[in-house]
Amino acid sequence: MEFTQGVHHIGLTVTRLEASADFFKNILNWKEVRRDEAYPAIFVTDNTTMITLWQVKTTPANEFNKNENVGLHHLALNVKDEETLNRLHEILVEENIKIEFSPENLRGGPAKHMMCYEPSGIRVEFISVPN
Repeated sequence: MEFTQGVHHIGLTVTRLEASADFFKNILNWKEVRRDEAYPAIFVTDNTTMITLWQVKTTPANEFNKNENVGLHHLALNVKDEETLNRLHEILVEENIKIEFSPENLRGGPAKHMMCYEPSGIRVEFISVPN
């Protein structure tokens, strides 16, 4: 018996709530589902995955180190094809989003991927897997 059926949502604590939401909404064309001003939080979706962006309560916040901390190493999102991956890379560069590495083969291919940092510093990977 399988107990789960995929991901309902992913919750990310961010330092720059509006800028992080804008990354998903304005760059990736996700939709805002709702806001919770009391927390505060912003919920966004691409109609497949929902992400809850939670404003960190303490400042300055402790920056995550992928090699030293337990937690989210990165968020990996599928993209339609290599052309879309390359176009997204161009948009990220135009929007001055910090790029960790540009589109390249994933473990020798044929899949390709790239990695960037959204405005609060969370690593986001984009992956194109040929059919």
